[in-house]
Amino acid sequence: MDEQIIELYAHVARTACLRMTPQHLAALQSSLDQTSCLSARLQWDRKATAHAEMFNLLADVLAEALPSSLLSSATGRVHDLMITVGPAADGIALNARRRLLVLIRAGDADGAAEEIERHLRVLSFMGRLASAAPGACHGPRPGARRSRAVAN
Repeated sequence: MDEQIIELYAHVARTACLRMTPQHLAALQSSLDQTSCLSARLQWDRKATAHAEMFNLLADVLAEALPSSLLSSATGRVHDLMITVGPAADGIALNARRRLLVLIRAGDADGAAEEIERHLRVLSFMGRLASAAPGACHGPRPGARRSRAVAN
């Protein structure tokens, strides 16, 4: 995960905490509740998408303050990272989301920013481990044929 994305979402969390409305809080809680009901083992793609939705919900609080294309791209990167890490990240993500909600409800903007940073750094580390694991795909297999369009 790029340091810029981590810093962006720390800023988003900090600012969202200060601008959070009861409706935003309810949406974050509802998203967490719905995500908790999904099976990580059987529905990881769907659950990873639900985890990444939290970042969209935080960004919604700042919709007028930051370009939506920037936030959409960053959320896409978080989603891709969640897919890479796999179901092993489920408990980590759920616990981080619970801690984040507690911090936001308490109005602790710095704590919310730190929680997002810590969460994204852990996921990033897990992503590097998953990518380095034996059998992880790092491009074309040795001896695999490349298509003519790529080879030329």
